Amino acid sequence: MRSSEIRASLAALTLLLAGCAAGGMSGGATHLSAAQCRDLTELRNHAPLTRQRNLSELAALRQAGYDPSRWFDPYYPEDLQAAQSQVDRWYHDECQQAQVK
Repeated sequence: MRSSEIRASLAALTLLLAGCAAGGMSGGATHLSAAQCRDLTELRNHAPLTRQRNLSELAALRQAGYDPSRWFDPYYPEDLQAAQSQVDRWYHDECQQAQVK
């Protein structure tokens, strides 16, 4: 394995572990707002893209640890994929339960 691959793997692992640690927060804590749940649901159902939906998704990704403002990101796309996985877990845990209620 090349050193760049090792660094990328370590970065992705770090983000995943941070996501797991954040996932262990108290039961009442939520990561996604009701608006984010609505927007993410609409995006998953192939609703037309809007600026608000895109900003909502970007805010969730940033909350999950992704920083798109870096000019050079040696860990891309692994860091984006890790953040997407974390947002998917939050969506499943928080948004799906809100729809059932």
